[in-house]
Amino acid sequence: MIEVCELTKRFGSATAVDALSFHVRPGRVTGFLGPNGAGKSTTMRMMLDLDRPSGGHVRVCGKPYRRLRDPLRTVGALLDAGAVHGGRTARAHLRWLARSNRIAERRVDEVVERTGLTSVADRRAGTFSLGMSQRLGIAAALLGDPAVLLLDEPVNGLDPEGILWIRRLMRELAAEGRTVLVSSHLMSEAAQTVDHLVVIGRGRLLADSGTAEFLDRHARPRVHVRTPEPERLRAVLAGAGIRTGVGDDGTLEAADTGPERIGELVAAHGLTVHEVTRRTGSLEEAFMRLTGEAVEFRSGGDSMRRGGR
Repeated sequence: MIEVCELTKRFGSATAVDALSFHVRPGRVTGFLGPNGAGKSTTMRMMLDLDRPSGGHVRVCGKPYRRLRDPLRTVGALLDAGAVHGGRTARAHLRWLARSNRIAERRVDEVVERTGLTSVADRRAGTFSLGMSQRLGIAAALLGDPAVLLLDEPVNGLDPEGILWIRRLMRELAAEGRTVLVSSHLMSEAAQTVDHLVVIGRGRLLADSGTAEFLDRHARPRVHVRTPEPERLRAVLAGAGIRTGVGDDGTLEAADTGPERIGELVAAHGLTVHEVTRRTGSLEEAFMRLTGEAVEFRSGGDSMRRGGR
């Protein structure tokens, strides 16, 4: 488990992380979300003792990272896929990591195969595309067969096949009982991958809950109605004080109501409908509603806000 307790990081007069506390538990994929400047990357760097906290602490498997006897065999991390000597081959890079961390060399071949790098393992890392570099970074994170995985934007540069692969991989790792923390700015991707959400803004905790609970609390449910009489139905709903719009699929979309109320109004006015469906709001919508006041940069002429990454 990862335990974050009152974690604080200041850079001069700017506070990047502000008394942040949460736990990341094993057996599930935890999404670490927040707007640009929220403090996600700084928090993950402090988890790995790359940045020292101004206050508070982080424990990984009960200890500060620097006190772990074999860090790579306890924590695997992908923070910067480009942090590889470009003149080394992928296999040589992984062998160097294995030897320096007392990991059996056979493990190199296992992670090369698991990450789909077999055909390019003897190419120099400097010739890799961003997607291939991501796979190499993930291979390095898996090398020590760690109990804890920290992945910062792991889908960057991956093609559709690669995105499906990393989704399956993260779920497999969690199903094996590992602790998986993944940072992402892609809400659609997070919605299909994570079981639990930790959301921060301006360095402070905004939400710590299961994905379904988060959607129930912050997303606005809607009722979609398919009808050959959209204008008549729109007028009836407006008369009942129900706001409507047009959904992405062209159906009539009613907010702040339920299908039961729609059905009553349809029956009372003799309208024809082909479908009435309740739909939960998206993770993107819920995220925007929660973090709208915590963005670093805002369009429309608002002033820029500074914060930690």
